[in-house]
Amino acid sequence: MRPKNTICLWFNKDAEEAARFYAATFPDSEVGAIHQAPSDFPDGKEGEAITVEFTVLGIPCVGLNGGPQFPHSEAFSFQVATDDQEETDRYWNAIVGNGGEESACGWCRDRWGLSWQITPRVLTDALAAGGGEAQRAFEAMMTMRKIDVAAIEAARRG
Repeated sequence: MRPKNTICLWFNKDAEEAARFYAATFPDSEVGAIHQAPSDFPDGKEGEAITVEFTVLGIPCVGLNGGPQFPHSEAFSFQVATDDQEETDRYWNAIVGNGGEESACGWCRDRWGLSWQITPRVLTDALAAGGGEAQRAFEAMMTMRKIDVAAIEAARRG
């Protein structure tokens, strides 16, 4: 049964490669159907993959090989909640180490230009606590690229 709502991500031409990477990197992720174009289209030929159905952490997605007209931006990102530094490192290193790039405050970008927020739960819990605890955690986060769980925990304690 098809989900009622699916995230559609526009790729230049690498939707299948991206979907396979996401499925290999994140739990509860898989590649589903791959649909070939029934005829030539502006940035591709008949028989080439035009859409790829996949899930990322249980979220249904479709990758559309639409060409270079609409690159990804930080206006859309996946936010992945992590339980500890090991999980944070694993996802961060997989994305950045596979041709991606680091950004600030737990953000990184994969090799296809899609943005990811690798966010330890200790950070979101600290921000939700409010007051001085939130302020200290926020200020610590602002100095980081990949989130350092121990540094956030120390900031929470003051």
